[in-house]
Amino acid sequence: MPRYPLLATVAVAALLPLSAAAQSMAPGMHMPMPTPSPKPDAKPTSKPTRHATPRATVHRAKPKTNRAAPPAPSPEHGQMDGMPMPPAPASTTPSPPAVSADQNSTTPDMPGMAMQAPTTGAATPAPLSHAGHATDAPMDPNMPGMAMPPATTGSATPAPAAHAGHNRTPAMDPTMPGMEMTGGGGAYAAGSGTARLPAAEGAMHGLHFATGGWMLMLHGYVWSVYTDQGGPRGANEAYVSSMAMLTAARDLGAGVHLQLRSMLSLEPLMGPRGYPNLFATGETADGANPLIDRQHPHDLFMELAGRVDVDIAANSSVFVYGGPVAEPALGPSAFMHRASAQYLPDSPITHHWFDSTHIAFGVVTAGIATPHWQIEGSAFRGREPDEHRWNIETPKLDSWSVRATWTPAPAWAVQVSHGKIHSGEQLEPGVNEARTTASVHYAHGGLSTTLGFAIKNKQPGRSLTAWLAEANWDLDRHHTLFGRFENVANDELFPNHADPLHDRTFRVSKLEGGYAYRLKVAGPVQAALGGSVGVYAKPAALDAVYGKFPVSFSLFAKLSLGH
Repeated sequence: MPRYPLLATVAVAALLPLSAAAQSMAPGMHMPMPTPSPKPDAKPTSKPTRHATPRATVHRAKPKTNRAAPPAPSPEHGQMDGMPMPPAPASTTPSPPAVSADQNSTTPDMPGMAMQAPTTGAATPAPLSHAGHATDAPMDPNMPGMAMPPATTGSATPAPAAHAGHNRTPAMDPTMPGMEMTGGGGAYAAGSGTARLPAAEGAMHGLHFATGGWMLMLHGYVWSVYTDQGGPRGANEAYVSSMAMLTAARDLGAGVHLQLRSMLSLEPLMGPRGYPNLFATGETADGANPLIDRQHPHDLFMELAGRVDVDIAANSSVFVYGGPVAEPALGPSAFMHRASAQYLPDSPITHHWFDSTHIAFGVVTAGIATPHWQIEGSAFRGREPDEHRWNIETPKLDSWSVRATWTPAPAWAVQVSHGKIHSGEQLEPGVNEARTTASVHYAHGGLSTTLGFAIKNKQPGRSLTAWLAEANWDLDRHHTLFGRFENVANDELFPNHADPLHDRTFRVSKLEGGYAYRLKVAGPVQAALGGSVGVYAKPAALDAVYGKFPVSFSLFAKLSLGH
């Protein structure tokens, strides 16, 4: 048996014996009520004692004439037709004696099926809600209206309590590989940094497990891509991009929650010039010449940060996030963390308008969070990473940003942000930038979309705007369609001062669409095989350099932990 299904089977068998047995019962099946701790020397008996609760298998027995008849179960007990229910004992009645753990009961409705009476050891406390109150007993899905007491084990660890407003809250059993950790009690899903995404988009999948009081999540991917960017300025190249994340979270007590994050990439191995991407600009490969029509590689250290949340009310918390490598509160979640872009092999040509600050050396963010609102502000280093991709640059706090995010329903996430970036470009050290972004994210079923607008105002300089639309549609368990449309005003396409087109602004549009075939490899490991085609619309002044109608295409194989 494969490793992960075996681990999941063992975990379920160990943690949920009573729930599994209850859910396997058909309607109308008689089940004995849980009893207190059994006495080791108890002997089976075929007749109930004077003070014992009548067993479900002895439903023909009549009460003694000198005792009051048990009252009929009330509607809230959820009695089903044909299913006798034991009477609810009064608070003054002594606890009944235990039934032996090895004593089986056979129901008359299902001949030959023996049910072992559940036993209790050191009882685990019932899970708590955010406010600290015991939650309602879980309902048996096969027995409508019947409340089932939670199964207990001798020394089981209580399930973590849900804290609305925290992106650290697990929704599934973290010991089961491949299960996801969702945020905000289902109000939103966590994106990159402190960004939020629609809850319906689902949390980041991967390998989840618990150890020593910590809940760990491992996620990552490896892309193998061959791209042919069309036109005279295009190029063809095969490259590999990658990302790995390890997140550790735990409760510190008294409403304080800690999360530690790391994210790394081996993209520096592809070389300082990155990979071809027509009409993309930003950063440098050698410290002297800008990258034009290419996407720069990400640094080895993409995130080394921590977050502390402190509950201030039942549905509110304050938090502090940051580290030597982190993401400030500016723009939407970075493109590699949006479900709408998960199979688009090339980075957006609008990357430096929306989410280029997702790697910043030195970030401190503080904010207040509720399930449906998050208001936050950041201080960070404005300079983008240099051409040395293996190191951590000196952190600074010379720039700032603010962001408001609204998650009104599980399908929606809306953010608006503004920031002042000090000396962002290495080749333009005297130019600052004011950047404003707005984005709307929608997710429902297998569809995830992003629509965004951004404007960056170079100081001194002109204002440049960009539009972005992305969509990813999982048709079924194997087939996915995806696409992206971008429109951007760019004045960096001709960096040579002697070029007659130098410093001119050109508005360019790109439309890209593609298909991916998804398949499961083993456990949480999944693969996707696919490709995309991109076409462009541009001013006629660029025809001599880019060609009249350049067409690009990419083929890829993606291996990832989770979907």
